[in-house]
Amino acid sequence: MRTCDPEQQRHEMVKRQLASRDITESGVLQAMRTVPRHRFVPPESLNAAYNDGPLPIGYGQTISQPYVVALMTQNARPQHDSIALDVGTGSGYQAAILAELCQAVYSIEIVESLAEGSRQLLSELGYENVHIRCADGYEGWQQHAPFDLIIVAAAPNHVPQPLVDQLAVGGRLIIPVGDSHQKLLVIEQQANGHARQWTLAPVAFVPMTGHAQLRK
Repeated sequence: MRTCDPEQQRHEMVKRQLASRDITESGVLQAMRTVPRHRFVPPESLNAAYNDGPLPIGYGQTISQPYVVALMTQNARPQHDSIALDVGTGSGYQAAILAELCQAVYSIEIVESLAEGSRQLLSELGYENVHIRCADGYEGWQQHAPFDLIIVAAAPNHVPQPLVDQLAVGGRLIIPVGDSHQKLLVIEQQANGHARQWTLAPVAFVPMTGHAQLRK
């Protein structure tokens, strides 16, 4: 983008990459306009912060493409009183988007340095409703369950049952699943105890590490 002003870049990102596609929820669009994405990327990627693609953040991890963040968030259906679980904190960007839309966000990151860096940045930006834990996200965060929505930013090759079990009735789990060919799934918990599932789109995420790899 030609402009160097981050706020203008965000507005252009939302207009061209999100609203011109299928992101229609006003709250999600506003959150994407509000959160300073450039604060969540490393200095060497600053000029690409608002580009239509993922960026490396170190430790083999990435900050997801803006459109994918918006798509996952929109399909998770956050509300002002929602309790959200964010698996794979990474840079903290998805947690910040959810913090704009939810009552509380519980975020898990397996890489200690990323967890600590995100905790400091989110605190600096004033996101007091985000709580970060360094742990294996495969097991979720039972202490704060049930969750109205769960968003996962790394791909196991199967759906972790602990995450499904921690969904509230009507709650949605948004998760990429697969090895070389991944698909983004929506899993919705039903009142009868069963979950219904459908596919949103083909995607490419970093693999989920930890327990997920032991269960292959």
